[in-house]
Amino acid sequence: MAYTTIISTEELALHLDDPDWVVIDCRFRLDDVQYGRAAYLDSHIPGALYAHLDEDLSGPIVAGQSGRHPLPAVDTLAAKLSRWGIDQDVQVVVYDDQGGVYAGRLWWMLKWLGHEQVAVLDGDWRQWVKEVRPTISGEDTRQPRTFVPHENLGLVVSVDEVLANLENDEFVLVDARDTARYRGEVAGLDPIAGHIPGARSAHYGNNLADNGKFKAAEELLTYYADLLADPDAGVVPEDIVFYCGSGVSAAHDLLAMEIAGLGRHRLYVGSWSDWINDPGRPIATTDLA
Repeated sequence: MAYTTIISTEELALHLDDPDWVVIDCRFRLDDVQYGRAAYLDSHIPGALYAHLDEDLSGPIVAGQSGRHPLPAVDTLAAKLSRWGIDQDVQVVVYDDQGGVYAGRLWWMLKWLGHEQVAVLDGDWRQWVKEVRPTISGEDTRQPRTFVPHENLGLVVSVDEVLANLENDEFVLVDARDTARYRGEVAGLDPIAGHIPGARSAHYGNNLADNGKFKAAEELLTYYADLLADPDAGVVPEDIVFYCGSGVSAAHDLLAMEIAGLGRHRLYVGSWSDWINDPGRPIATTDLA
């Protein structure tokens, strides 16, 4: 059985010794970029490798032309995935300790490169530890394999496409940041506050239940249908573009959409940190769609 959205701690525990399973630890903090690696070296799921958001899951920042976490080059990422022992036969499981917000980035990147068998650990590292499941310290390695990328260009949206469709009612934008950042009350890590005009607000935290796990598919379906459905037609649009601050937490919403059975949608990778590079691009504040 292939896992393509989320996976339970119980199921992962059954496959720790499976050579065709790869576990990637994605723990990270924007305010302490070395936290994740240190936490991994201190304790992680046995066999897990570590992926650093800035160093492994992002490409070089181009001042004035990219967001804070641009995508790496396809060949660069494919080479890294090969070193991590991932090929077309491998089931990948990704986790962090923030409800899947960083793990979701790698989940989406693998989908972008055509690898379907990837799932986020539901309940994350904290659930694993709470259940007193096995952990190990130090650094794990794997035998390399050959990852062959099949890039899906259709999953990536450029700033030009967003700008060209601001007046298009069929081009639906969703902002995954928290409400205060969406409203423009705080700027967070970015120098300018607000949101892209017309975007609807769907903070990624709304995808999680109080226990830190993803809400049930039915609950997520209701949430996103209420947010996105056309009030006249009553159906969710086929093409929805998600963004956040830098193309990380929006992947969490994209994952939740797939859990809900609402299909695969697109990511504006540059997101808000890219949008505000050009002072001529419009900015909205306060309204909560």
